[in-house]
Amino acid sequence: MSDPTPPFPTLHTPRLLLRELLPADVPALHAIHADAEAMRWFGTDAPADLAATAAVITRFASWRLAANPGVRWGIARRSDGRLIGSCGLFAWNRDWAKCSTGYELAADARGQGLMCEALAAAMAWGFEAMALNRIEAQIHPDNQPSIALVSGLGFQREGLLREVARWGGQFHDLAQYALLRRDWRAPA
Repeated sequence: MSDPTPPFPTLHTPRLLLRELLPADVPALHAIHADAEAMRWFGTDAPADLAATAAVITRFASWRLAANPGVRWGIARRSDGRLIGSCGLFAWNRDWAKCSTGYELAADARGQGLMCEALAAAMAWGFEAMALNRIEAQIHPDNQPSIALVSGLGFQREGLLREVARWGGQFHDLAQYALLRRDWRAPA
């Protein structure tokens, strides 16, 4: 009997390897998620310890087996193999041909176009392998770098979801963005 789980979809870009997150990645991912300033817009509270970060990786891995599956890639530099973040496509609604995206990047890796490169590969894979028509992103209205990132990838703002999320002990509004297949143009 064959394994019903397809192989993990590893993606390559000029500077990055998008690969499966592994238990060995716990310390690096914990350092990213524990940086309160860097993660203030992520949408969850920082993990309390390495065990909590290991649970995050387990949750990301479980997405592939969910009724509405998804993929979360670890983003590693090809030059040195260092894990610098993650990105993914999740909450896939096959009937509606849509999903959501999320991502985070280590503070010292920002401002270099790395997340744009990673998300462009993920979007291209999603439109092809998942046959998506729509990819959504919910972003805190004050998170200008993330808004600039998705706007540069062709996402359009569609509105504001009032108090739709809760982290840090308070409710947050999130701006709704979406990218349609017909508007997708991979960055040069």
